[in-house]
Amino acid sequence: MNRTEWLKQQRHNIEERYDRLWAPIYDDNWGSTIDPVHERFVTELGRACPENGSILDAACGTGKYWPILLASGRRFTGIDQSRAMLALANRKYPQVRVKKFGLQEINFQEAFDLILCIDAMEMIFPEDWPKVLGNFQRALKQGGQLYFTVEIANNDLIEQEYQAGLSAGLPVVYGESVVNADEGENGYHYYPSIDQVRKWIADAGLLIKEEDEANDYHHFWVQKI
Repeated sequence: MNRTEWLKQQRHNIEERYDRLWAPIYDDNWGSTIDPVHERFVTELGRACPENGSILDAACGTGKYWPILLASGRRFTGIDQSRAMLALANRKYPQVRVKKFGLQEINFQEAFDLILCIDAMEMIFPEDWPKVLGNFQRALKQGGQLYFTVEIANNDLIEQEYQAGLSAGLPVVYGESVVNADEGENGYHYYPSIDQVRKWIADAGLLIKEEDEANDYHHFWVQKI
């Protein structure tokens, strides 16, 4: 199977799965509980954003972190590639501007003081990581901040999923996982090494200000330089 076509199909599957399967159940299952480390970063960065500044919540889903941002008093925009997730967010918070964008299609130019991308980069293909980080860099104002999370998995699981993909005849690369999701459908995750992520950050013209790791996530707070 051609990898380019396979990745195109994977991306379609991710969007369709969120629209059809996960949007109707997301808030009941995952929308009400916020990890303390996620909450700390969002709260601190939201408050540190200039009072007249602007924030982009990239891959915002149903607006899980919006109560924190609204409490900060800052202006923000939410984008997501799932129409169904955006519709739910808009229904709950009609005062917040939303637009349908995938992370790969972000085309803002020096528009935001802060970008948040939480629980989403695990669905970005290795080929697209530099592009997405470059999109974030261009969307930030000079000196702007970016907070994003990277889902982590143990090496045994990564190896097991990689071998399973090869055995199934899929054009996977190391770190990719195609797992069984709801209703027997395939789901996609990519677990890059943290050192590789650091290199991509530097290549994008971003400077790491703080890192943390807890509860299966590595947290990056970076700045446009």
